[in-house]
Amino acid sequence: MAQENHCIALNNDVMIPQIGFGVFQVEDGPQTVDAVRTALEDGYRHIDTASVYGNEASVGKAIAESDVDRADLFVTTKLWNDDIRKRRTKDAFQESLDRLGLDYVDLYLIHWPAEGWQEAWAAMQELYAQGRMRAIGVSNFERNHLTELLEQTDVLPAVDQVESSPTFPNQDLIDFCHGKDIAVEAWSPLGGTGGNLLTDQRLLDIGEKYGKSSAQVVLRWDLQRGVIPLPKSVHSTRIMQNIHVFDFELDESEMQLISSLDTGKRNGADPNNFDF
Repeated sequence: MAQENHCIALNNDVMIPQIGFGVFQVEDGPQTVDAVRTALEDGYRHIDTASVYGNEASVGKAIAESDVDRADLFVTTKLWNDDIRKRRTKDAFQESLDRLGLDYVDLYLIHWPAEGWQEAWAAMQELYAQGRMRAIGVSNFERNHLTELLEQTDVLPAVDQVESSPTFPNQDLIDFCHGKDIAVEAWSPLGGTGGNLLTDQRLLDIGEKYGKSSAQVVLRWDLQRGVIPLPKSVHSTRIMQNIHVFDFELDESEMQLISSLDTGKRNGADPNNFDF
């Protein structure tokens, strides 16, 4: 089941598939190549990587070996904090392109609001104007960062990629972004490595009703919130399951139940207080 019919328009009218395949913490080499190849075979058309993941070259290898046309793919990568601080946005972007083996990316993100992100954004606007990236956005930007950015930008960020899962819905930030016509992507949508979210009996019960896994239930919750989830897996069965979420719909009580799992606690770092 390919994703062609399951896309939404970003604020610059570029179409983005509603589910992406994430490769955070997927080992460079055969593991990444195999995972991305499997995802593409299962119908994913949206791949999310980053320079700091260290696996851009393997993502590029899988894309090059795929039968999928480049024009049908949506590829995201990100500008890492060290490169932001060193004011080397344009060089870092070219290095990512070279590793990926691509002429352009569909979305380029500032990975975290590291010192110097304002200059990085200015450089990204230039690259965007040159057609080197089809959309630009940010990741891990809180309301205060977005407010500052919106005051100084010529280009509205297309996306803010943030932590969001049932245990940390981050709904206030999502609502703020949607109110500004900024799409929201969710990293660690299934609670992150080592978490026990997917064994929660309430999710299992909802899944049983629809003949779906608890992961599929969570991803469906994201879709119905207007969020673009980026699930990661190296297991072929789960990779396939995670995209088969367009054939059922949660009711309002189920949506509220899932949202009520909110603990208020992040799995990742606080974007206003990180040390990397």
